Amino acid sequence: MQWLIFWLVYPLLWLLSRLPFWLFYKVSDLVYILIYYIVGYRKKTVRFNLKTAFPDKSDADLKQIEKKFYKHMVDMFLEMIKSISISATELKKRFELPDLAIIDKLAKERRSSIIVMGHYASYEWLTALQFYFDHSGYGIYKRIKNKYFDKLIRDIRGKWNSELLANKEATFIIKKQQRAGKMATYAFIADQSPKSRKNQYCTSFLGQNVPFFTGIERLAKAENMPVLYLAVDKVKRGHYKAVFKVITEDPQSLPDYTITDAFINNLEEQIYNAPEYYLWTHKRFKHAQ
Repeated sequence: MQWLIFWLVYPLLWLLSRLPFWLFYKVSDLVYILIYYIVGYRKKTVRFNLKTAFPDKSDADLKQIEKKFYKHMVDMFLEMIKSISISATELKKRFELPDLAIIDKLAKERRSSIIVMGHYASYEWLTALQFYFDHSGYGIYKRIKNKYFDKLIRDIRGKWNSELLANKEATFIIKKQQRAGKMATYAFIADQSPKSRKNQYCTSFLGQNVPFFTGIERLAKAENMPVLYLAVDKVKRGHYKAVFKVITEDPQSLPDYTITDAFINNLEEQIYNAPEYYLWTHKRFKHAQ
């Protein structure tokens, strides 16, 4: 059944990915109307999240953020489909990383590093980072139940000398590669809400006391790996610019939770600046205390 579903859907995805960008975003406009006005995909969750995060904003302001968010969300997920056929030249033009000073420095020192970011702006085109590295890059992700779509996602995001590691096995593999002296960069999206009390740290995020994973911080300390925050901003439709912000080059010297707090502060700054580019469809405050 998984095979059948995949081969019924994949030809449509491939054809969509081949559309010129001007027509591609016309399709996105139509999908936005379907998702927002007809289906109403997760509207209750989005409205609850926005009201919780921005209690002082008027209903009119929240409504405006909501609509902008849905338009961006549809664009972003369709951009993942566009990745099936997009060229390296086109993707590099649309996902810019102008300042590579810290990456060059760590490369000269032969040090592996951890990149952290949230579900903000564009994380689907994160594979473009590999254009700027001379060493291996890995993205940490959650496996998809349909093994054919899971392979498609891994193929899409692994087109240019990068690879996906399943989150449940990532720590083991990273430690193994570090022991072998293999230099690499590992990218994590770190704002998921933990399901259990294990590996949690509760702190303020968007005005609420919520739990965060601490595994990235513990891994950085155990392997003495620098941690960089990747701030991706949307310049205009279909164009993004990313900037690295150094959280630490010496994680073992920092008190516990300093790295996690720095990640949260950077993410909050982006969200408060342009909230429409954050992924509000997740239940961000379901474990608030």
